[in-house]
Amino acid sequence: MRKLLLLFLLLSTIAFARPRWTDQQANAWYQQQPWLVGSNFIPKDAINELEMWQAETFNPKEIDTELGWAEGIGMNTMRVFLHDLLWQQDAEGFKKRLDQFLAICARHHIRPLLVLFDSCWDAHPKLGPQRPPIPGIHNSGWVQSPGTDALEDASQQPRFKAYVTGVVSAFANDQRILGWDLWNEPDNVNGNPQSDPAQKKDIITALLPQVFEWARSANPSQPLTSGVWTGEASAWVDSSKWTPMQRVQFGESDIITFHNYDWPESFESHVLALQKMNRPVICTEYMARSAGSTFDTVLPLAKKYNVGAINWGLVVGKTQTNLPWESWDHPYIKTQPSVWFHEVFYPDGKPYREHEAELIRQLTGRGTPAK
Repeated sequence: MRKLLLLFLLLSTIAFARPRWTDQQANAWYQQQPWLVGSNFIPKDAINELEMWQAETFNPKEIDTELGWAEGIGMNTMRVFLHDLLWQQDAEGFKKRLDQFLAICARHHIRPLLVLFDSCWDAHPKLGPQRPPIPGIHNSGWVQSPGTDALEDASQQPRFKAYVTGVVSAFANDQRILGWDLWNEPDNVNGNPQSDPAQKKDIITALLPQVFEWARSANPSQPLTSGVWTGEASAWVDSSKWTPMQRVQFGESDIITFHNYDWPESFESHVLALQKMNRPVICTEYMARSAGSTFDTVLPLAKKYNVGAINWGLVVGKTQTNLPWESWDHPYIKTQPSVWFHEVFYPDGKPYREHEAELIRQLTGRGTPAK
């Protein structure tokens, strides 16, 4: 009897979960959107997603100010990371803060893409006060969701499901939300210093289809996605060359998202490869100036191909992502890099390069001209 009940519950979930959007549904949705331009957003006073969202450090005033700067240069979306521990800590409080955040976004005509899980950086997240930034190092306090201990513990999966279904259900028909990015760089293993489990890729490759199913069971009106971030364009266009993780990402996503921090030639080749899938394409991470990815060269290409473009970083702050990746090995203590890696604004709201701000205004046809 117990097995029959479990089977019934499983079949019920599948029956009511909406299917993956067809090409036609995905493209019809995209045609209703403006050309999407924005940043991966975390306020300058937060070192990671926990500090951004926990009740003690959630700062609506700062968020409102910074999103006002983004609106002023024509941005209309933000990619924003959530965390499973926030739901475990205080689901109702977290939903209220998320609702408050969405109200701020709406005031600034910004619709965010919300990220549920993330495989990057510190594998041992902890609730409560977060450590201060390590001087001179890029993104020294970012945390994974879920952490290693929870990821390796199969008994935690009902908690993950409750988080996914709970958050998505609460906002499934909320037009203030652009979409759901279910897992950021799920096959990123970070390296030994981050203490990732040896079988991390295998665990997440098996878990990610369930995450898509859980999210679809909430019947969201917004699209679901998980962005691909490694591989040459020739591999992306040839399904026989996809990794097991990419098969899940490409096969389950309603819209196609990807990351590219390379030269504009690389960006263009990846866009052309992905557009062969006949679905909307959004680049959810780009713009690393000293690595060859800049607003000046990449954003006009994104406009040309009608590809959404979300750069990493809005305002320089505790994440210190204006410093390059090489700072992990060579911290910038005595000197600063000759050019910012990420970020658009100084802490006081002044653009790092006024030319970049004006370019975004021109290409989007939005924003407030500089005085």
